[in-house]
Amino acid sequence: MAQGRRRRQEPQAPLPLHRQPRQALRGRRHEADQPGEAACCCACFKGCASVHPLAPQSEYTVPAAVKAAGYGICAEELSSVVESHDIKKLKAHGGTEGLLSKVSTSESDGVSTSKDKLASRQEIFGINKFAETEARSFWVFVWEALQDMTLMILAACAFFSLVVGIATEGWPKGAHDGLGIVASILLVVFVTATSDYRQSLQFKDLDKEKKKITVQVTRSGYRQKLSIYELLVGDIVHLSIGDQVPADGLFVSGFSLLINESSLTGESEPVAVNAENPFLLSGTKVQDGSCKMLVTTVGMRTQWGKLMATLSEGGDDETPLQVKLNGVATIIGKIGLVFAVVTFAVLTESLFRRKIMDGSYLSWSGDDALELLEFFAIAVTIVVVAVPEGLPLAVTLSLAFAMKKMMNDKALVRHLAACETMGSATSICSDKTGTLTTNHMTVVKACICGKIKEVDKSSNTKSLFSELPDSVMTMLSQSIFNNTGGDVVINQDGKREILGTPTETAILELGLSLGGDFQAVRKATTLLKVEPFNSAKKRMGVVIQLPGGAFRAHCKGASEIILASCSKYLNDQGNAVPLDSATIAHLNATIESFANEALRTLCLAYIEVAQGFSANDAIPEEGYTCIGIVGIKDPVRPGVKESVAICRSAGITVRMVTGDNINTAKAIARECGILTEGGLAIEGPDFRTKSAEEMFKLIPKIQVMARSSPLDKHTLVKNLRTTHEEVVAVTGDGTNDAPALHEADIGLAMGIGCERECRCHHS
Repeated sequence: MAQGRRRRQEPQAPLPLHRQPRQALRGRRHEADQPGEAACCCACFKGCASVHPLAPQSEYTVPAAVKAAGYGICAEELSSVVESHDIKKLKAHGGTEGLLSKVSTSESDGVSTSKDKLASRQEIFGINKFAETEARSFWVFVWEALQDMTLMILAACAFFSLVVGIATEGWPKGAHDGLGIVASILLVVFVTATSDYRQSLQFKDLDKEKKKITVQVTRSGYRQKLSIYELLVGDIVHLSIGDQVPADGLFVSGFSLLINESSLTGESEPVAVNAENPFLLSGTKVQDGSCKMLVTTVGMRTQWGKLMATLSEGGDDETPLQVKLNGVATIIGKIGLVFAVVTFAVLTESLFRRKIMDGSYLSWSGDDALELLEFFAIAVTIVVVAVPEGLPLAVTLSLAFAMKKMMNDKALVRHLAACETMGSATSICSDKTGTLTTNHMTVVKACICGKIKEVDKSSNTKSLFSELPDSVMTMLSQSIFNNTGGDVVINQDGKREILGTPTETAILELGLSLGGDFQAVRKATTLLKVEPFNSAKKRMGVVIQLPGGAFRAHCKGASEIILASCSKYLNDQGNAVPLDSATIAHLNATIESFANEALRTLCLAYIEVAQGFSANDAIPEEGYTCIGIVGIKDPVRPGVKESVAICRSAGITVRMVTGDNINTAKAIARECGILTEGGLAIEGPDFRTKSAEEMFKLIPKIQVMARSSPLDKHTLVKNLRTTHEEVVAVTGDGTNDAPALHEADIGLAMGIGCERECRCHHS
């Protein structure tokens, strides 16, 4: 969806005004008003209001209504624990474990899916919905349209035209001109109001569409996807990089969790959340790591809900072009007014001079008065003709029709300004995964122990690697099933379901097709530390404790990066042997071969870790043993090649900026028609070392940038906009695209069904 830069954003826009310290933010209280809560609120206040914020647990009295429902804490008390970040109060309630018990849930099973229990939970603690501002009526838009200065001038002209016309020609003949002006004013007002009203309804529908965010939740022992609006207090939510925290809650378990709280506090530095600092606030973002969260507060009781309650939604801003055209119309109107005044003055002066020459300047008749009124009518006519009252309206209508057409093509436009600016775009910087490709990935090739095999769903994958030693297959399964951010669950229908990102899903599918048992492998080891994948490191690592007590680290990531960290590899006998130059050359050739077939490549490796490893120790970065390399197919979206050709014929340069291997990027860029003869493909690490002068010469030739970091993409976009004065559109679908989306003239966020970090802007 496209949005306007330097314009009123979503509810986040006014947030910088609230950049008070966290203590001030936490101290704010706002009474919740949610359906179904009235019954317990009074009881809650009776039991909670008199409790000192730092009172020990013994002083807290559970309201009768809450106790009768089977809970050990009321909504207000629960909310105050997280809102005030009160560790003492949390400990007084038995810590996170104590609150799990008091809200009748558990980390492993979550809340019960019994309808009665869910209804009871809703009644006591509320639902996860925010109070919506009432939609403005049609007549409000009519009133706003009448405030236009141009229309006010025309209204004044209509009044004087009626007076002059009736005075000179009588009724009804003399009223024709005046009534004609009134009719044109009413037409413009009602067309403008209707357009704005329909636009506001479309934006409301768009907001609903944008808020269809799902999260992974454990209920009755099953991990499943739920809308954020279905969340209840007691739910166990699984969060990972890029997710928005959907409600206030507490950290239950997880690894390396960093939360970006800038939307609430204005502080740009991420906050580490762990057992010592377990508080999670709704509306914040997971910047790194993953965790399980206990939902403690929902809806208008959350920090985000209270902040939203203090904000009033403003009207929709005008686009820059509309502002300019309104300015032009006003200037033309003023010029017309000046000429009208001058004309009236000249005509009046000629009348006075004639009467002076006739010597009749002291005697004025009714005919003279009518002649003056005629002069005034001429002046009014000049004003009416000069004012281009339909100019801004014509632009509004054309942009509204463009927006409607784009919405029919499933492009959700948040601001009309984006439609306006998209027409002048000269350069498009596109992400690859999920934007140019479908993001539905499958492993189609694998190189294990130096043997390359094609993986086909129609064949028995297990038999393909049957000649490999059991020790290798065990190590491969251990690497796949432990070093993952995904999960394999049995859903309520009894069917196996893989949850996670498309890449994780593809790797897990390979592990299962090899005969691996996800749950058995996970239960056989203890997970000690996780370093989740991010676009800067381009790798993910875990440390596990084996049944015998030994420690082992597994890592996976960009093939050339992981391979460079390896000093050994598993041979076809299952032995870890030193990597020699011939083997390195073979593996690099395999990576290049896979990449040339437009496959994403990942390398899997492990290392034995010394005894005494703790969660505070860093995961080793060197000395790994290579297990194998997998090639993942991510098909190009239908119609991409044709779209790129249309852009090129319109004079728009399309560039691919991706974190993938350069050969993979080049292969897909050729398939899409992006990389042409004479076009340059460059890697991010090489690009960022260039001087400003070298960048100036290189950037016009760059068509593909591979292995790029978010900063590389941001640098490219910034240089295109400033140094080369291009109007840049950026498309992306992930957290790593956010800086470039923010910098671009037009930001296009590609949604594949989950919440994204990107905030779209446009100048």
